[in-house]
Amino acid sequence: MVETKDTKKVGIIGCGAIGTLIAEAVEQKRVACDELILYDHNEKKAEKLKSYLSFPVTVVASLDEMLRFEPKVIVEAASQQAAREYVEQITAEDIDLIVMSSGALLGLNVQSSKVHVPSGAIGGLDALASAALAGIDEVLLTTRKNPKAFDLNNKEPKVVYEGRAEEAARLYPREMNVAATLALTVKPAKVRVQVVSDPAVQRNRHEFQVKWRFGEMFLCFMNDPHPENPRTSALAAWSAIKLLQLLLEK
Repeated sequence: MVETKDTKKVGIIGCGAIGTLIAEAVEQKRVACDELILYDHNEKKAEKLKSYLSFPVTVVASLDEMLRFEPKVIVEAASQQAAREYVEQITAEDIDLIVMSSGALLGLNVQSSKVHVPSGAIGGLDALASAALAGIDEVLLTTRKNPKAFDLNNKEPKVVYEGRAEEAARLYPREMNVAATLALTVKPAKVRVQVVSDPAVQRNRHEFQVKWRFGEMFLCFMNDPHPENPRTSALAAWSAIKLLQLLLEK
């Protein structure tokens, strides 16, 4: 091993829009961290991100190399495929893992307390988890995004998907992590999803209605898309930053 876990190191898998925002938060000392370990399958992206930072950063060529640095927390900000591929290996090393691509967890039977899913582009998950204990009858999520988030150019609102959250997360692995996070929170209740490509909206809009044993909930979130990635909301990265703060304080 390179060093011990006495130092607070953070690994980031994926150096795109979300990984970059998290690294910048560390650089700005919003997160109490001693060193960043960056890994991206495109090593040039990791090297480019490192060049922007004055904070101590090491770029590695594989997850195995990252693990040798013994990070306290690793953030997956790459893809569902990366999350599925790495979750068991990371948790086996007793390292906390923040999974941004929450859709990957829908098909896995992950029981580890080391796996954490941030609230992402929405909130109210504590209330939903509490209601799920008593019993949830129905959850309906409606997501509206600008067509460019779906690589479309429709001029009128267009429903691009209706169905279960699990299928929405599979079909739109980068755009619909909200659906996956809801499904994981209210399980075993099912989440129905409607996805709308709407040229009239400039913010990513997520509304969900919940009917549960003792009442109803209606929550709405309208988030600016990340300026470098319209598929995701900036709030998703900030929710990971907040969770990273908490895990590093343990």
